[in-house]
Amino acid sequence: MTDFRIYLTNPVFKTISEIADKEQVKTFVIGGFVRDIILGKTPEEAKDIDIVVVGSGIKMASLVKEKLGKKTSLSVFKNFGTAMVKHGDLEIEFVGARKESYRRESRKPIVENGTLEDDQLRRDFTINALALSLNSKTFGELLDPFQGNEDLKKKIVRTPQNPETTFDDDPLRMLRGIRFATRLGFEIHPETMKAISSTKERISIVSQERITDELNKIIMSDQPGRGFILLEETGLLEIILPELYNLKGVDEVKGIRHKDNFYHTLEVLNNLEQHSDDLWLRWAALLHDVAKPRTKRFEPGIGWTFHAHDFIGAKMIPSIFKRLKLPLNDKMKYVQKLVKLHLRPIVLSQEIVSDSAVRRLLFDAGPEIDDLMILCEADITSKNEKTVRKHLKNFGIVRQKLVEIEEKDHIRNFQPPITGDDIQKVFNIPPSRPIGVIKNCIKDAILDGEIPNEFEAAYGLMLEKGKELGLKAVNQLQAPQD
Repeated sequence: MTDFRIYLTNPVFKTISEIADKEQVKTFVIGGFVRDIILGKTPEEAKDIDIVVVGSGIKMASLVKEKLGKKTSLSVFKNFGTAMVKHGDLEIEFVGARKESYRRESRKPIVENGTLEDDQLRRDFTINALALSLNSKTFGELLDPFQGNEDLKKKIVRTPQNPETTFDDDPLRMLRGIRFATRLGFEIHPETMKAISSTKERISIVSQERITDELNKIIMSDQPGRGFILLEETGLLEIILPELYNLKGVDEVKGIRHKDNFYHTLEVLNNLEQHSDDLWLRWAALLHDVAKPRTKRFEPGIGWTFHAHDFIGAKMIPSIFKRLKLPLNDKMKYVQKLVKLHLRPIVLSQEIVSDSAVRRLLFDAGPEIDDLMILCEADITSKNEKTVRKHLKNFGIVRQKLVEIEEKDHIRNFQPPITGDDIQKVFNIPPSRPIGVIKNCIKDAILDGEIPNEFEAAYGLMLEKGKELGLKAVNQLQAPQD
């Protein structure tokens, strides 16, 4: 039998224990800390600790803060009956044991004082309802009325009470259950899974911010694709991210089928997860083919096509981000850019790679070129290992070409040798259309390799193009000094 006292070596637990004994109050550490140490996480890794007190959590927190001294802070949330003590890198939340009841139209519970078991019963899953006593006589004793420890051993996510009641009361728990199953590699108990499906419409009372927070946590899990499979199987995906759900399915015409783009997308996400922990790059992987349902066509003699799904997909990103309450800033533009460009390196890997094409890719991708290549390599999902090796080898050639061109021409963060202000000064003209024409002419000449990315060559082309446009040079420019 496990002696759980070995997990309670942090001096904070001794302090809480002494105060609990002095105040004659039953006190327990509960929830994620207990779950994670049983699963093998070291106590030193656990920075978030939840304490439940059969009495006043706020009073206990105040006493603990006073005992721990000056380098400890206390935040009290009277409306919720909770308090947070921050001590070093630990965050310790105190709450009084309570039982809850819910009104159907709200996630906010009606709270009453309760016993420890009442408090464990109100929790989302049995694996999060485990408690260890902190009182000296029972220090380290496991309180587990709903067999959460067994569920940890069996790798099962299950609710302490009737799952339909659990999810009807607080529908966010449906997403939390899927998130825990994904993160921990657990199965969701069949009755719990069934209850998510039957109560899925209740997700409508949850704020979009809370839903998206759970989606982000699923995306940031190891092998996040499994989380989206569970969302699809329960019917939640169609409600909260219909654009991804619409990728599902395979059509057939004259015996010709296309791949299931939903499962392909999840393979891409899983592949990318092994190479990057950037949330927004993972969102780009999740949405890179989002426009395929809109662009799907069967063309006789060719087969299934998805023409312009990259451009149309990029146009869809702002509305998706807005609905999901994701940031409408440079993060959105980053995802939009990668969705728009995700086919470009693939085309280069299948053809003879010209310097001009590589320059244009470097110019269009800019600082995102490395992330774009990671996404494109993750997009290789063939079951044929020979095909995968071939494509990866081709991408290796593209990568090498990118390095060579960048070292030579410095295109990645391209700044034209001649600016619009320069053109105005040379020809003594106000802001006007010819300035844009000349700038584009210089840019295209550099990208196409017609002139080097240098001031003198660009200056000569500017004079030549200006003459064609009927402009007369009246001033001279000096090359910028290094």
